[in-house]
Amino acid sequence: MTAQASTQPSTDPGASPRRVPARAIAGLIADAFASLGVPAADAEKVASLMVEADLTGADAHGVFRLPQYVRRMKGGAVNPRANIRVERTAAATALVDGDNGLGHLVMARAADTAIALAREAGIGWVGVRRSNHAGTAGIYAAMPVEHGMIGIYSVVASANHMAPWGGAEMLLGTNPLGVGIPAGEEPPLVLDFATTVVSYGTVKACAMEGRPMPEGWMVDRTSGAPLTDPNRSHEGMLLPIGGYKGAGLALVLGLLAGPLNRAAFGRDVIDFNADEKSETNTGHFMVALDIARFLPLDAFKAEMDRHLRDLRASKRLPGFDSIRLPGDRRHQCKLDRAANGVPVSPALMRRLDELATELGIAPLFERA
Repeated sequence: MTAQASTQPSTDPGASPRRVPARAIAGLIADAFASLGVPAADAEKVASLMVEADLTGADAHGVFRLPQYVRRMKGGAVNPRANIRVERTAAATALVDGDNGLGHLVMARAADTAIALAREAGIGWVGVRRSNHAGTAGIYAAMPVEHGMIGIYSVVASANHMAPWGGAEMLLGTNPLGVGIPAGEEPPLVLDFATTVVSYGTVKACAMEGRPMPEGWMVDRTSGAPLTDPNRSHEGMLLPIGGYKGAGLALVLGLLAGPLNRAAFGRDVIDFNADEKSETNTGHFMVALDIARFLPLDAFKAEMDRHLRDLRASKRLPGFDSIRLPGDRRHQCKLDRAANGVPVSPALMRRLDELATELGIAPLFERA
């Protein structure tokens, strides 16, 4: 890092983001949770998963979320010392009760369980109830990839920001989908997207940084007119990807992650942005599929490499410098940010330093 990285951050709202080492961000997160009674090992685990979101470019799902997580824990909405329980329900299925713990801990346990089931049975499907917001879908979809498996993940989002197609009541969440598929020499394919045009975290980031939203993200819930002021997002709702198809996908994923696991869905969803005291009973599901049950893993990876290279080398439309596949940006972000630090905006830096003062821990700029 340069000398600037160890000095107090700029208060200029127009200043560029500063690059901060991932270890410094992880230390801040771990200390913040430990100060609230989370066991040290658990605090470090959550910190590593949150920083993974920052490293892979999911900026609205990493340290950006820390102040919100702290508020909810201080408000009694999240159990800092959860006893996560796993009930194996059949050869290839299990149900995880998160005991209202931090979502990252609950989902890490669910992913480990799905991988163990798949190792035995070829596939593992794990449902999750009584969890909380767990960050970006790609983190969990990529976990089975490290074990030569395909990962599939989804969740009932922690607030409803979308209506069923043609509706005006927000009864659906951004309900993301993550899919991870291993390759050989090529980076793994990791698909990670919300079923809305953008995540609500991106809207919150625009509001914090004073940036307008483009048309096409949100509409006014009463008139249906485009809404571009992020400070008025409470008056609007997010639009689905692909029109009715995205709304349908959000519905299906929500039903598989929610009611199937006796978790919240629809009107039962608690808006964790507005409520700092209530348990959300967030539902997720995690699937791991053992590739070796279909063909040798090395043969599959070789085929993946061949097809990914073929796709990237295919003819491009005018105006495009390259063909980008799911996971490409994620891979490049991680290489860059692991070497050069995670970009943190001045607005977020100020918010994190205020949080550190409130908790009595070292601020981020000192750690850098």
